Amino acid sequence: MGIELQKKARGERPRYFADPAIDKTLAITLALAGEVAVLRDRLDSIERILESGAPLTRAAIDGFVPDAAMRAERDAWRDRYLDNVLRIVHQEREELEQRAAEAQPYEAAIELVEKG
Repeated sequence: MGIELQKKARGERPRYFADPAIDKTLAITLALAGEVAVLRDRLDSIERILESGAPLTRAAIDGFVPDAAMRAERDAWRDRYLDNVLRIVHQEREELEQRAAEAQPYEAAIELVEKG
C-alpha cells in the first residue's frame, strides 16, 4: 500500500493578480504545463528504452532511471519549456520593473522640489 497524499492544499490560495480569474487561469496553465513535462519525460524514457533494444513494458518505463546526462538534458528542456509557457508573465514583470526604475528618479526629483 502506498502513501496517501492530501488532495487539497490547506489555507487560502495565494493571490498574485488583482483579478482572481487570472490567478485561476495561471494555476490551470501551470498544472497542464506540469502534466506535459511529465509526459515528455515518460516519452523520453520510452524512446531510450526502445533505442537500447530492451523490451518495452510498463515496468521498464516506470523503473527507468535517467543518468546524470539524461537528467541534465531533461532539465534544460524543462527550463526552455517553462520559459516559453511563462514568457508573457516574465515580460509583464520586466515591464513593471522597468516602469518602477524609471519612476524612482522622478519621485526623487519631486521630493527634492518639495523639500526646497
